Amino acid sequence: MIPERRVTLAEYVTELQSKGRVVFAAEEAVAALGTNRGAFLDAAQRLQKRGLLVSPRKGFYVAVPPQFASWGAPPPSWYVDALMRQERQPYYVGLLKAAELHGATHQAVMEFQAVTGKRMSSIRAGRSLIVFYYRKEMTAIMDGIEDIKTDTGRMKLSSPALTALDLMRYRKGSAGIDNVATVLSDLGSKIDADQLAFLSLRFEKPVVQRLGYMLDILDRRSITRKMHEMLSSRGKPQWTELDRAEARDRLFTPDPVERDQRWRVVVRRLPEVDE
Repeated sequence: MIPERRVTLAEYVTELQSKGRVVFAAEEAVAALGTNRGAFLDAAQRLQKRGLLVSPRKGFYVAVPPQFASWGAPPPSWYVDALMRQERQPYYVGLLKAAELHGATHQAVMEFQAVTGKRMSSIRAGRSLIVFYYRKEMTAIMDGIEDIKTDTGRMKLSSPALTALDLMRYRKGSAGIDNVATVLSDLGSKIDADQLAFLSLRFEKPVVQRLGYMLDILDRRSITRKMHEMLSSRGKPQWTELDRAEARDRLFTPDPVERDQRWRVVVRRLPEVDE
């Protein structure tokens, strides 16, 4: 009797792709192949050296289809949802990446940015860099998270309103106040005023103040009216700097060019929009 030949890891990966899947967990593959973990890891390492497989996170593997061979990995949108399910963490794609997906395309986005309830280090997968930003209370902003279709499934995406608030909250992820102004000029028409006002209650007052000022100077006062009412209901806010980084820079701390009374924002340099 001829013994049945075992399926190789390469064949297993090819079969998964034929079914429209590009991700799998190590435990899943070990069970399917009927092998042990050591043999699986050896086979996985060989496929990684051949550029057929990447492992963005320990125990999590992503197949590299031929069309992405030169990239070293498929785009993160293909596997971020599965990755975060494995991490058992809520998440959403946000900031500049979300703005791009909503049509704000003035600036090239160099990072794939996501917000999650767990502090996670950045992940390099081929040409892509996935950067995670931390938010403790993820349930507080669930109304601003959309579920969208991707080439291989679905993923979570911040709405235009949540994206705008996050751009003011996560300074390192927004590439500076001028870039934020440029993105908001594209994004403004898609922001829902009611949702913006509701979500603003879940953000720090200075974040709301800065965003309100930015939208006002971009002629979007119609969508900030309710947000301003919500801010006022929380008590009179303290004055805040529009750009805290510039205000702290001892080599560049000019006198204010404006003190916006409506939002109580100190402006030392007017933001410039890239046309």
